[in-house]
Amino acid sequence: EEIRTKFGVEVHFYAGDLNKEEVVNGLVNLCETKGLKVNMLINNAGFGLWGKFCDLSLDEQLEMMNLNMSSLVSLTHRFLPILTQSKPSYILNVASVASYVAIPSFSIYAATKAFVLSFSRSLRVEMKESGVVVCCLCPGATESEFLQRAGMQSLGEMAGPFNMTAEQVAKIGINGMLRKKAEIVPGIINKLARGGIGLTPKRFMEMVTGKIYEDRKP
Repeated sequence: EEIRTKFGVEVHFYAGDLNKEEVVNGLVNLCETKGLKVNMLINNAGFGLWGKFCDLSLDEQLEMMNLNMSSLVSLTHRFLPILTQSKPSYILNVASVASYVAIPSFSIYAATKAFVLSFSRSLRVEMKESGVVVCCLCPGATESEFLQRAGMQSLGEMAGPFNMTAEQVAKIGINGMLRKKAEIVPGIINKLARGGIGLTPKRFMEMVTGKIYEDRKP
């Protein structure tokens, strides 16, 4: 209602658990039955789990993998035929700076985001002639409910002044997408981190990230 009032646009919403295929299908069906013109898909749903792989619940980790990867792939596949009807159209997949490095005690989450980045770059090339632009947003520490869901409040406090607001990240992400950038890394600190990761031996980076994440575990 706030969006309708503030911007004078028509708003539709669909609530559901994207871990369930019927919810993904329901969202697509809503757009088709209402004849909605879709020219933008933003895959932002996801969560993380903090802790050693062997200590975390297998069911929770599989649920995270399904939401972070399988649901994203399902939504993308189902919406692509719709998106190709409106040119130009855009897909913005939300990954993370964690896409660029293995992170002990955050291993499955980092791996899911590496998948999102690799998938996005490959799909971008595949869709090059279709009029659908595929981009990937790779944010760092962001003030959101993510840290609470992952049990990472102490890491959020450590990041402190380097945290970006969700609004800042969203604005940079949308602007980067409209500029058709393949990868969008918001914030100078995150850009420096990404560059540093590429120049540093993997074994050393894994030791550093493992120490940070393990030491800050409550």
